[in-house]
Amino acid sequence: MDKHWSRVEYLHETHRNPNIILKGTHSYYSDAWSGCFEEAVVRYLYGDAYSVSHYESRWEPDKLRIGDYVCIGAEAVILMGGNNTHRMDWFSCYPFADRIVESYESRGDTVIGDGVWIGMRAMLMPGVKIGEGAVIGAGAIVTRDVEPYCVVGGNPARLIRRRFPEAVVERLLRLKLYGLPEAVFGQIRRELCSDDIGALERAISSAGL
Repeated sequence: MDKHWSRVEYLHETHRNPNIILKGTHSYYSDAWSGCFEEAVVRYLYGDAYSVSHYESRWEPDKLRIGDYVCIGAEAVILMGGNNTHRMDWFSCYPFADRIVESYESRGDTVIGDGVWIGMRAMLMPGVKIGEGAVIGAGAIVTRDVEPYCVVGGNPARLIRRRFPEAVVERLLRLKLYGLPEAVFGQIRRELCSDDIGALERAISSAGL
């Protein structure tokens, strides 16, 4: 039997597109029958084998930047701005071939921070920035930046709640958890799997950092 809901693809093992910038080796896509990450999830990003062989990019391609320890649910879509040639400030949104360069509007890089969890069938629109530790609800359509450690959902995605009080989030961000050495990250696993910020701070301090 080939189908299985929990099949995991570690992105660093399958990464091919030079316009996808990965940090670390722990981020994964749970493909659940939908195909591999770069073929099924990332849309309109120049740099795959087909676009390189068939087109010459006429503008600087956007980048997709993915942090470490990112979890991406099945059938999520990361919509990049590579063909963002439908100008809404013009009377016609049609991408006429002779005006294609003028019609292109860059949305900038899309950034998924460390420790983000993206739910099944969520969609990220071009150029959004997802902060560290944020959670994107299943089926959410993310049209604007998401702050660290927030939970968002709906269409368009709106704040549902904050995972922790603001003061705790500030302390978490100061710790720069996802910049810690791999060995230290392993040592503090118990504290990471809790909600005791003081214990986490003490564990990192006792590691000499």
